[in-house]
Amino acid sequence: MKAVLKRIIINLLIREASVLLRRHQPTVVAITGSVGKTTTKDAVYAAVKNSISARKSEKSFNSEIGVPLTVLGLSNGWNSPLLWIKNIIDGFFIAFFSKHYPAVLILEAGIDRPGDMDRLTSWIKPDIVVLTRLPSVPVHVEYFSTPEQVAEEKLKLVTALKPDGTFIYNKDDTIIESHLGEVLQRSLGFSRYLQSEYTGSRDQIIYRDDRPVGYEFAITHAASSNVVRLHGTVGSQQVYACTAAVAVADVLGISLETATADLSELRTPNGRLRVIEGIKSTTILDDTYNSSPTAAEQALETLAGVKYAARKIAVMGDMLELGRFSSDAHVQIGTQAATMCDRLITVGVRSRKIAEGALEAGMPEEHILQYEDSAEAARELQNYIEPGDVILVKGSQGIRAERIVEEIMAHPEAAAELLVRQEDEWQKR
Repeated sequence: MKAVLKRIIINLLIREASVLLRRHQPTVVAITGSVGKTTTKDAVYAAVKNSISARKSEKSFNSEIGVPLTVLGLSNGWNSPLLWIKNIIDGFFIAFFSKHYPAVLILEAGIDRPGDMDRLTSWIKPDIVVLTRLPSVPVHVEYFSTPEQVAEEKLKLVTALKPDGTFIYNKDDTIIESHLGEVLQRSLGFSRYLQSEYTGSRDQIIYRDDRPVGYEFAITHAASSNVVRLHGTVGSQQVYACTAAVAVADVLGISLETATADLSELRTPNGRLRVIEGIKSTTILDDTYNSSPTAAEQALETLAGVKYAARKIAVMGDMLELGRFSSDAHVQIGTQAATMCDRLITVGVRSRKIAEGALEAGMPEEHILQYEDSAEAARELQNYIEPGDVILVKGSQGIRAERIVEEIMAHPEAAAELLVRQEDEWQKR
């Protein structure tokens, strides 16, 4: 019964959202990929919002129900039937009677299972599609026969592009490159390593008093180059997000100088390699929103690149939804961790394979600690860390690794502002 009611609500909201889009015809920017969707979505919004009226998906509203809520400008009703009834009523009046609407609509499009993108593209026809990355072992692969099927599902968004639309893609991604021949619309690349229309380079961590506080890099387009400085976050994923954002801004007629200046005001999403002050004069790299093999590798590379750390500690939780690829993927992350951190702490049953991989790669056994859940790891970590440590915390959503960060952050009273999943509905779980 609950599933039937959910389907009815989704169908009503989609119909309302479709009417609204037909009435106002905003420029639709749709962002998909297996890594970096939310960060890219927020970067695109930061790059254009001061020049053009725009709306973006809130948080990670990228699901079958999240996208129509974004289009209509409504909030999540969670488990409240009254709130969903209100949403449907409000959505009706917005769809048929609203007089004003943003000129640009920035949507995050995610998938969980086969057919998800078909349902979305049945009513969303983007003007611009941004494809972030298609790794060899993506998250949600357990619901597909092969990783290639995940890529094919996400690429359906590109086939939904309007004939005069623009495809913006990660040129460093060889999987995306292999599919470019299928794209008939105008295509523009962004990159960090290869030359492309929008290239990020010279990226480095910004330090204050020998502690990481931000990230800076240059973005080059045509003959122009401008520097972006982000505060409170680190990592190469910011380069990709911002170069993609500059590409979108350029297509919308916003100059490189304006877009990069506005990007320097970007506050990246919580739980995406945010820098947080820890207890005992430590620094936390909070990457607890979710995890996948590619994202975990990027996070470890970021930790390895931090200077002035007394010890580099990686707290790695389970990577979920990997299906038959899970065991090998966890072992591989452990192998990489052995060369990228001084101490390794694993959280969850699957992450025992991370410890196994690190041991096989030569990390001393006494440098590895293993815990069953985040609560146990958080209690132990408070006593384990020392002044000057830099601590990366990462895990899939189901591990709730943000609880570890809350226990070791210097100002836990700021958790609601700084951490992911702080809403009342999440706190009850």
